[in-house]
Amino acid sequence: MVGFGAPGFWWRPRITLAAHLLLPFSLVYGFLSSRRMERAPAFTSPLPVICVGNFVAGGTGKTPMALLLASMLRETGEAPVFLTRGYGGTLGRDEPVIVEVPLHGAHEVGDEALLLAAEAPTIVSADRAAGARLAGTLGSVIVMDDGFQNPTLAKSLSLVLADTATGVGNGCVIPAGPLRAPLEVQLPRADAVVLVGREAAAGDALRARARVSHRQVLSARLAPVPGHGLSGRRVLAFAGIGRPEKFFETLEREGARIVERHVFGDHRAYSVADAARLMARAEARDLVPVTTEKDFVRMAHGATREDPAVAGLLARCQVLKVRMVADDAPALAALLDARLGRVRGQA
Repeated sequence: MVGFGAPGFWWRPRITLAAHLLLPFSLVYGFLSSRRMERAPAFTSPLPVICVGNFVAGGTGKTPMALLLASMLRETGEAPVFLTRGYGGTLGRDEPVIVEVPLHGAHEVGDEALLLAAEAPTIVSADRAAGARLAGTLGSVIVMDDGFQNPTLAKSLSLVLADTATGVGNGCVIPAGPLRAPLEVQLPRADAVVLVGREAAAGDALRARARVSHRQVLSARLAPVPGHGLSGRRVLAFAGIGRPEKFFETLEREGARIVERHVFGDHRAYSVADAARLMARAEARDLVPVTTEKDFVRMAHGATREDPAVAGLLARCQVLKVRMVADDAPALAALLDARLGRVRGQA
C-alpha cells in the first residue's frame, strides 16, 4: 500500500509522544479557530441554510449526507441548491460559479461539486456569503457541504457528522490531533450530531458527550449501492479520499478479495503516470481495478481524462458507489421540517 494520509496517532484514544510534542502548535491553532468560529455571521440568507459539517479533518460522509438531505427536501416540495467550496478546484475563489456538467472538470470545481451537480443546482464559492446570494436565485433551500467552522454565512441548521469508529480521535486540535477546533467550542454550535456507522467505542463516547451538551443525536450509515458484482472478485483497490480504510473495509464486507491496495492523498488529481502504474499492476496480476465514486469522477472529469492511459483505466475500472442511509429518518425529517418552519415564521 502506498500513499499519504492523516497521521495514525490522530486516531489513537490516548495522546502519544508525537501528539504531545505538537500540543503547543495545537494551542495556537485552537485559539485562532475558536476566535474565528465565535465571530458573528457576516450575511444571513433569505433562504434557509442547512450545513453538513464535521468536527475533524477528513471524510465522514458529508457529501452523501448532503445528497440524502436534498432528496428528502425534494420529497416535501423544496428546491434544494448545493453550496460548496469546491475543494481541489481552481474556480470559485474570486467569485461564485454555477457548476455545469460536463463543461466543468474536477480540476476546476472539485469532485464533490460534480457529484452534487448531478442531483441539483450547485455553486462553488470560497466566499460562502457570495455563494448564498447567488443560490437565492436558484432554489428554496441551501444545503451547504462543509463550512461548519466558517462563520461567514448564518446557518439555520447545522448537522455535524462523526464516524463511530474513530469519533474525535485523540481529542486534540490540529496538528496534534484531528479536531478542526476545540470540541467544547464546536459542540454547542451543532444542532444535531449524526453518528455515522455502528461501531460502539468511539460512537458511544461521543453520543454521551453530545447529550450532556443537550445536542440531538441521530444515527446514519453508508451503505453500498447494490449490483456492483464484486463479490468473490480479485481486485486492485485504490482511493484518494479522507478515510481510504473505510473504502477497503466496505469492499471486503461486500465480498471482494483485495489483492493490492493503493492509497493516494485526499482529492488526488490522478496523473497519467498514476493511471499507467495502476493499469500495469492490475494487468500483471489479472485484477479488477476498483475505486470510489469520487475518485472515478476526478479521473473522468480531470485534465488528463483523454490520455490513453487514463481512458484505459476508466474503461476497465469498477466503482463502488455508496449512499447515506438515515437510521433515524423520521427524526431527521421532523428536524428539517421544524427548522424550515421556524426560519419561515411558520413554527
